[in-house]
Amino acid sequence: MPRRQLGQLEAEVLAALAAADGFVTTAQLRDRLSGDPAYTTVNTILFRLHDKGLVVRERSGRQFRYRLVVDESKLVAGRMRDHLRVASDPAGVLAQFVRTLNADETAALRELLDGS
Repeated sequence: MPRRQLGQLEAEVLAALAAADGFVTTAQLRDRLSGDPAYTTVNTILFRLHDKGLVVRERSGRQFRYRLVVDESKLVAGRMRDHLRVASDPAGVLAQFVRTLNADETAALRELLDGS
């Protein structure tokens, strides 16, 4: 299996946390991720997300359980905006991004742009 791009696993962890109903353990979260990442890798990402204030944790026996405390869509949109802000060709970046969208994503973007 090819390696994930930088930040991709963190994004997958955030998405899995956003989809979770309440607190989840590292093992539960790891089971929801594709590619069978190492437990320690997922745990490191969770510790970093906690340090950034994006998740809260509570002790459950010898382990922690985690819950996302930020709005995932605002977080991802902010990251996208940060990348556009520093790009030398923001229009080119947007064009490349739009070319990667599937039909449902393209339809959703069209609705947003049309103000529907």
